[in-house]
Amino acid sequence: MASADTGTKLNLQQIATALNNIEYEPSQFPGLIYHVKDPKGAIIFFSNGKLVCTGVKDIETVNKILNGVVQQLRDLGIRVNQPVEINIQSIVASVDLHKLLNLNALAITLGQERVEYDPEHFAGLVYHASVPSVSTLLFDSGKIVCTGAKNEEDLELAFTELIQELEITGLMS
Repeated sequence: MASADTGTKLNLQQIATALNNIEYEPSQFPGLIYHVKDPKGAIIFFSNGKLVCTGVKDIETVNKILNGVVQQLRDLGIRVNQPVEINIQSIVASVDLHKLLNLNALAITLGQERVEYDPEHFAGLVYHASVPSVSTLLFDSGKIVCTGAKNEEDLELAFTELIQELEITGLMS
């Protein structure tokens, strides 16, 4: 997920009528969702001029989509500050270990200070990496989702730390 600020107020109704592939229900959500087909992603416009980009697989695509949307706004006669600064808010990545995980045993072994596990409310175990603001969700199927990373280096560090911890426990079957 990435964000950008156009530096100007946006008339969401004007944008909704001018662009295709729009979801705009102001009574249900304060933003306008624009589905970009190529490259695939979504932009959420807010009337305060903020943009949020989601559903994109890499940072290059984030830049391409946001720069394309900014150009579309300019084509509609909307003044947008130049340059628009793009900020990566969170990177989400997943991996499949192709091994089963015993989450009950992992919850005990990995330690209460780093783990949240309540199978009655959520089917996964939350592991808080030592990398700031990065959490990983572990599922008994061996699938892992990493959330909260601000850059690829933090993501890699968090995955490496977790895999090392899992190997030390010997609890992957």
